[in-house]
Amino acid sequence: MNNFNERTPVMLSLLKKLVEAESPSHDKAGVDRVGALVAEDCRRQGAAVLLHPQTAVGDLVEAHWGEGRGGILLLAHMDTVHPVGTLERMPFREADGRIMGPGVEDMKGGIVVGLTALAALAEHQAFIRPVTALFTSDEEIGSPASRPLIESLARQSELVLVLEPAMPDGAIKTWRKGVGDFIVTVHGRAAHAGSDHQIGRNAIEELAHQILAIQNLTDYEQGTTLNVGIIRGGTATNVVPEEAAAEVDLRIMKPAEAGRILAALHNLKPFMEGTTIEISGELNRPPMPTDELMKATFEKARKLAAGIGFQLRAGGTGGASDANFVAPLAIPVLDGLGVVGDGAHSEREFILKESLPERAELLATILRDW
Repeated sequence: MNNFNERTPVMLSLLKKLVEAESPSHDKAGVDRVGALVAEDCRRQGAAVLLHPQTAVGDLVEAHWGEGRGGILLLAHMDTVHPVGTLERMPFREADGRIMGPGVEDMKGGIVVGLTALAALAEHQAFIRPVTALFTSDEEIGSPASRPLIESLARQSELVLVLEPAMPDGAIKTWRKGVGDFIVTVHGRAAHAGSDHQIGRNAIEELAHQILAIQNLTDYEQGTTLNVGIIRGGTATNVVPEEAAAEVDLRIMKPAEAGRILAALHNLKPFMEGTTIEISGELNRPPMPTDELMKATFEKARKLAAGIGFQLRAGGTGGASDANFVAPLAIPVLDGLGVVGDGAHSEREFILKESLPERAELLATILRDW
């Protein structure tokens, strides 16, 4: 395949189009504009493109090169966390070897890496096995619409490669924590805080006891954390509050921890007589641990990377991605094969320009030689 550095201008041109098509998750029209650009690029490379229409979120774009089962699946998402208008404060620009703009790292740069690698393979007719690329529209909000299709396509594949950004040092992600979101609601009894304080049941007071119990479920040795990040309750200072609620973020490293935490949350007992507790929520994404399958998958990729002079390193993060859905299926998966940068989900977001051709060459090599 040709020198990927020569492809950098084309990569930057496509990246600019994608970034300037702002696409927050809940803006269907914006995400669909990105989808149209992606679908057009795939068709130009000779792919068969299938759109999966959605109503609440952007349409899913599925592209195929070759036919049959047992191929390789690429996963990328087109939505970002940045609201429309961010581009005015954070325009697409280049400075000192960095490319900046909303969603440039997470993960429009990864889309460009994927499309460039696929274009190189198509030009040289180097598809050894079928390749499917799925571009989703709702990853940043938990992938409710795309999860069934992700899992279905993954089950038909021998390898799944996720184009999320790499670690800041360039390492790919061989582990991710699972993520859960829960709401703990306490019901008490309202009363006048002056004349009837004694007959009230203060929901905020009860919630405070429950918050301490929840936080104490954290186990750093197991890689499990619980964080009460939002609390709500009360209507006025002179009213004993009847209701209060807390929103809880759960992160787990080990699959077995899910059972322990879920059982503990659903067995929380009221500390104060006359109050009740209601729990809602779920483990949205299971963990992606560094198990034996992951170790073997990484080692194979490391050897392929070494063949082109690329030192591939392994890392991980407490954040989750669509790779978390693949891991429990016992299918080889590698994450973080997108661009190298930092500051995702903030206005400091950037990527290293040099990582665009480097990561495209790495991805093309894995696709060709796996």
